[in-house]
Amino acid sequence: MAHPTTGEVRRHDKDVDAGAAFVLQSKGEWWHAGFHLTTAIVGPTILTLPYAFRGLGWELGMFCLTAMGIVTFYSYLLMSKVLAHCENAGRRHIRFRELAADVLGSGWMFYFVVFIQTGINCGIGIGAILLAGQCLEILYSSISPHGSLKLHDFIAMVTVVMIVLSQLPTFHSLRHINLCSLFLSLGYTALMVGACIHAGMSANAPPKDYSLEPMKSSRAFSAFISISIIASIFGNGILPEIQATIAPPASGKMLKGLCMCYGVIGLTFYSAAVSGYWAFGNKSSSNIFNSLLPDNGTPLAPTWVLAIAVIFVLLQLFAIGLGMFSKRNLVPRIILRSIYTILCGFVAAMLPFFGDINGVVGAIGFIPLDFVLPMLLYNMTYKPPKSSFTYLINTTIMVVFTAAGIMGAFSSIRKLVLDATQFKLFGNEAVD
Repeated sequence: MAHPTTGEVRRHDKDVDAGAAFVLQSKGEWWHAGFHLTTAIVGPTILTLPYAFRGLGWELGMFCLTAMGIVTFYSYLLMSKVLAHCENAGRRHIRFRELAADVLGSGWMFYFVVFIQTGINCGIGIGAILLAGQCLEILYSSISPHGSLKLHDFIAMVTVVMIVLSQLPTFHSLRHINLCSLFLSLGYTALMVGACIHAGMSANAPPKDYSLEPMKSSRAFSAFISISIIASIFGNGILPEIQATIAPPASGKMLKGLCMCYGVIGLTFYSAAVSGYWAFGNKSSSNIFNSLLPDNGTPLAPTWVLAIAVIFVLLQLFAIGLGMFSKRNLVPRIILRSIYTILCGFVAAMLPFFGDINGVVGAIGFIPLDFVLPMLLYNMTYKPPKSSFTYLINTTIMVVFTAAGIMGAFSSIRKLVLDATQFKLFGNEAVD
């Protein structure tokens, strides 16, 4: 498959879609890459980390969180090197699917990656709208406990906002918003951690029970669902687009950007997971705010703290929407973006399965895209000897996470089907 060089894109910039045109904005520095990477990875999905831990327990939870953090950092670093190698050979790629088709030399890989990215895009879109709707509902309920508005009403409001945001311009132009998003993630994480510590130490604290499910089969299913959720939290499906915004040479700048991003990850992920799971144990909700604001009883943390945290989460979800629903590589036209956003909003209102969505997206989308494919692309591009340490490590990671992805997909879909029995269409509560 032939791919246009940067010069060719420049000569035909009037005819290409926005996804190719934004390559012309390649003037970012390493800290811009850090902002983009942080917004792509460190999002409000960290609110599900205590829920993920309840399927793993303390020891396995900490191990999986650490191991998957190391693997994804390594994976993204390999991907950056593959992108730089192709660019040096005169084949600059701004889309994951084109990179895979070029390196692997197989037309079907192009469509395989398109399928994965489409699934990820839809899952994140639905989850973002659903979570934003929940945040608005929480604020509304605290102001008007007996109000008439329901969850699906707030999801409709969020969808309208996302449609407007989807029409905004190129990725590099979002760097200032992504900087704000970075501070928002630090802000609501600090507030959430403080709220969980307060809840865990209060007189009304729920009993702390960290036991796992008694049946071994159910425990195994829950563990693979939790692994899939953690994969979705670490997932980043737009690394080629992010690297394309960086002024050449990009590989060293991407390494610095990754270090910046994973510094924020270390600060936010561990504090959110540990404090939330410590406070609520195996009663942790897929949205920790639901645990802090139980339906029956008083809030377990100061209302003003939770209100500010919810507002910060909501603002970051809108920042994510800027990149999510204006993604040029999947929905490049204004009308199509709007239709796509409306469909995501409709599904979020009709099927509010927040925890299940995270598990399915992680298993079917992010595990193959971020834990398997980068290692394969690196081995195919650089061809390390089969006896080398790099080749063995990459192959081991591919085998382990392919198995985890298969089991995670089965477990997540199984739970989704089981949860359907306790759910009604356009219900007012999201299902864990």
